[in-house]
Amino acid sequence: MDANALWATLARTPTLDAPGLLSIEQQLREAPYCAGQSGAEPPCAQLLRLDVAELAELGLSRRAIEWLRAPSEALITADLRSLEKHGLQLLPALSPQFPALLAQQRGAPAVLWLRGSSAALNRPQLAIVGTRNPSATGRRMAYEFAEYFTRGGLVITSGLALGIDAAAHEGALAAGGPTIAVCGTGLDTTYPASHTGLAERIAGGQGALLSEFPPGTEPEPWRFPERNRIMSALSRGVLVVEAARRSGSLITARHAGDQGREVFAIPGSIHNPMSRGCHQLLRQGAILVEEAADIFEELQIPDMNQLVNRRPSGSESGFLGDSGLDNDRKILLHALAFEPISLDSLVVRTGLPGESVASLLLLLELEGLVAPQPGGRFVRLGGSDNGRS
Repeated sequence: MDANALWATLARTPTLDAPGLLSIEQQLREAPYCAGQSGAEPPCAQLLRLDVAELAELGLSRRAIEWLRAPSEALITADLRSLEKHGLQLLPALSPQFPALLAQQRGAPAVLWLRGSSAALNRPQLAIVGTRNPSATGRRMAYEFAEYFTRGGLVITSGLALGIDAAAHEGALAAGGPTIAVCGTGLDTTYPASHTGLAERIAGGQGALLSEFPPGTEPEPWRFPERNRIMSALSRGVLVVEAARRSGSLITARHAGDQGREVFAIPGSIHNPMSRGCHQLLRQGAILVEEAADIFEELQIPDMNQLVNRRPSGSESGFLGDSGLDNDRKILLHALAFEPISLDSLVVRTGLPGESVASLLLLLELEGLVAPQPGGRFVRLGGSDNGRS
C-alpha cells in the first residue's frame, strides 16, 4: 500500500485522533514485529496487518479495529481519485508539517486534508471569527485587524464563512500574507459557493484550505461547530469581532478556553445585537480589545509600532496606512477604530486638548480617513476595499 492509501485509510479510522496516532506510532517502533520492517514504510503501516488482539493492545477502539481489519476499498479509491482531481494533500499527524499545536489536542484529526501550502501551518496564528451578518463597522474591523496582524507576522485563521470570516481572509490577502481556512466540508467543494474565488486565492497565495472531512462530505449544520475546535487549536488566540448571543463564534471561543488559548473580544454598541456575544465573553473573562497592540501584548509578540517601517510602500489607510500622519493624528485615528464616537469622548480617550481634536478631525475628514455621523459623532473610514467579501 502506498503512503496516500495508508493516510486515507487512517483518515477514515473512527475515533483515531492525532495524539492516539502519535502514541501508536511510538509503540509500533518499539514492537518486536517491526524490527525487520523496511525503513521506507512507516511503522503505522503495520496497523493493516495486525490481528484484533494486537490492535486492541495498542489502545484502539472497537470501531477503529473493525475498520482497520476491513477498510472499504471503494471509499479509499474514491479518496485517492479526489487527491489527484482536486489537487489535495493528506497530512498525517506524523508529518513534521502537521500543525504542532493541533497535534497536542485530544480529539484532533489524525490526518488533515489540505489544499494549498503547508508552509504557514506551524507559524503563529490568530483566529478571527464572528457573525455571518456583521455591521459595516464589524466587517471593516475584521478586515483591518487581519491586515494589520498579517503585516506583523501572524497568520490569520478563519472558517471561510460569510461575514467576519471572509473579511478576515480578505484583509490577510490584502496584506500579502497567507491565510488559513478551516472548512466544514470536504475540500472537493467550496461552501458557500460564492466563496469559490476566495478559496482559490487562499490556496494559491501560500495559504491553505484545511478539513478533517474527506471529499464528498456535504455541508451539514453540525459540521461547522465541529470544525471550530480545529480553528482554535491551530491558533495562539481567538479574536471575536461581532457575534450574537447564540453564535458559532462563541463555540470557537469556548474551545479556545478549553485548549488553553487566549480569547479576545471587541466591545460594541449596546444597541447592536451583534455585540451581545462579545459582551457575554467579556463578562466571562475574555480580554477586551481596544486596539491591535492589546493582542500583541497578550501574545507576547512585539508591537506593530516597532514594525511600521517594514510596511510595503504605498499601502492604503488602515492600521498601517497612517505612517504619513504626525503622532497626534495617529493617536486620534487609532482612537476612532471602532464605533462612532463623540468629540468629548475622543478628548478623554486620547488625552489631547479639545480644540486640537476638532482641528485634527477636520484634517482627517479632508484626507478621507474620518466621516462625521449624526449627533456630533465621528467614525473612522477604511481606505481598503472591504466590500469584496
